[in-house]
Amino acid sequence: MSETISYIHSIFLKLPFLALFTTIALGYCIGKFHFKGFVLGGITGSLIIGILIGQIGVKIDPELSSFFFALFIYAVGYQGGAQFFRSINRKTFIQLISATITCVLGLLCVLVFAWLFDLDKGTAAGLGAGGLTQSAMIVTASSAIAKLDISQASIHVMQANVAVGYAICYIFGSFGPIILLCTIIPGIMKWNIRSSAIELAKDGIASNDNLEEGQFEAIHSIDTRIYKVKENSPAINKSIGDYLGKHIAIEAIVRNNQVVNIDDKTIVHKNDIIAVTTNVSEFSECYKLFGPEVEKPEAMKLTEEIRTIIVNSKKFDKKSINEFYTIVGNKVAGGVFFNTISRLGEVLKSKPNLQLKKGDEVTLIGKTADLNKVSKLLGYTIPVTKITDFIFFGLGMSVGFIFGLCSFTIFGISIALGNGIGCLLAGLILGWIRSTHKRYAALPTRASNFLRDFGLAVFVATVGITAGPEATVAIEKYGAELFLLGIGVTIIPQVISFIISYYILKIKNPIEILATIAGGRSANPGFAALLDKAGNSTPVLPFTASYAIANIWLTLWGPVIVALVAKHL
Repeated sequence: MSETISYIHSIFLKLPFLALFTTIALGYCIGKFHFKGFVLGGITGSLIIGILIGQIGVKIDPELSSFFFALFIYAVGYQGGAQFFRSINRKTFIQLISATITCVLGLLCVLVFAWLFDLDKGTAAGLGAGGLTQSAMIVTASSAIAKLDISQASIHVMQANVAVGYAICYIFGSFGPIILLCTIIPGIMKWNIRSSAIELAKDGIASNDNLEEGQFEAIHSIDTRIYKVKENSPAINKSIGDYLGKHIAIEAIVRNNQVVNIDDKTIVHKNDIIAVTTNVSEFSECYKLFGPEVEKPEAMKLTEEIRTIIVNSKKFDKKSINEFYTIVGNKVAGGVFFNTISRLGEVLKSKPNLQLKKGDEVTLIGKTADLNKVSKLLGYTIPVTKITDFIFFGLGMSVGFIFGLCSFTIFGISIALGNGIGCLLAGLILGWIRSTHKRYAALPTRASNFLRDFGLAVFVATVGITAGPEATVAIEKYGAELFLLGIGVTIIPQVISFIISYYILKIKNPIEILATIAGGRSANPGFAALLDKAGNSTPVLPFTASYAIANIWLTLWGPVIVALVAKHL
């Protein structure tokens, strides 16, 4: 047994990526654990396994964690970009207030613990940086300590204490929000995160990703059914063209078990088996007009296409659907049906009197030849996205890293945005560009989901592996007291903030309040676990705004703690 452990130890040290992927595999394996409705989840599992594997001293470049977090947060921003820019309103302002409250409570908690337990400036700043998982606080606090009018030896010791405090408190700082926001609070409030996410998505806050894997929308507004023309049908001896433009299209005819080649002038005969496409509300009239429904003959083949078009024609701007049919004529558009119209992210019902507007995203159903004619008249076709636009993906990531270099000064303290906020902003912008200009910045859903999930898995596993051994050494050296204080700094502000946000600020929706608190705590793993449990992008919007403001406040807290804590050493 000892030889096996020794061999695993040696091979992990030689192949750190083997340790990384083993962490992910085992983490997601134990993440499937169920106990009375509680599911550990792959994110939590990876963090736990990472901490255990990290005890053997595996070295993974910290830049790897930063890079994969950038991929994760870029994909998150991309998926929520369209909704984010359309959802900035009073609700967003309230979420910013909630995030600020969370940050202020975190600061107060650190200051109270520093006073009660006689912590020095460096240890207190490390407690805040680790308990609130804000690594930028290490830099700002260390910089503030360097400017103190004390001996260089004392400065070096306190700067080391910042790192030690951070190492001790960071693990639960990362792990605590996952437990609190994804298990404890939902359990106490009797919330089902997945159900809440689906309901929020139905309210239009997120995109149409509220279906489970394998599910699809079974109800269609436009469909095709098969009829046998009855003896006294008024359709007998009339041409197919007579029905075009009347919201009815005869798409195929089988006569005497033979397929008929049809055009607008083809005449309908008694006992013809016809395929009719129309709005489902018209099928009762089709029964009266043509005859009874029958099964599709084996010889009948019918292929149609669903095509999405961006309205770009001035000619049809502010023209109703009925006016469009009148202008174009039945021969061109009679067999084409308007299925849905999306305008500024809102899906509108396709009604005859609905006015088209330039920029509308219109979904049409019909034969390919008919759709080709209509597409040229209305605007341009959006191709079915199967390939990532790597030009815009590369530009987006590059812009994100450039944004991360940007800094500004508040109260004499320089604050850099960092790769996290930089790539989040870039993702939001590219997601919005994609929603408004469908020709550009394609990142298929499956591709963006992979970037999000894989980036997240590597990030969390790396956090566990790299933080594990440092925290263990620090706890052995300084005892468990600081670790317990870190638990308090992690949990107390979130609990009080939840009470204030829910009962005073009236943020009642489970997804919105949990994501807002995660953002206000700069709790990336907590948000990742919440996103995983939600199963869609609903947590993105409240997290994004609160995460941005929290990074500013929490970075500022480093010098504030150094200034307000009295003890040097």
